Amino acid sequence: MRVTVDFDLCTSNAVCMGIAPEVFEVRDDGYLYVLEENPGPEFDERLGQAVASCPNGAISVE
Repeated sequence: MRVTVDFDLCTSNAVCMGIAPEVFEVRDDGYLYVLEENPGPEFDERLGQAVASCPNGAISVE
């Protein structure tokens, strides 16, 4: 599995970080960082929630 963020759409609102903080982090500089681009299957459910919850549709999982 690979996590991709379209940073042109991302507003760094931290919704994804609230769902999967091991994968996403909004730092003090106000930008979103992907901490783990290839998370294991144990993250499948939460990544699905992060994709569905992103208000801008900026996150995708392949």
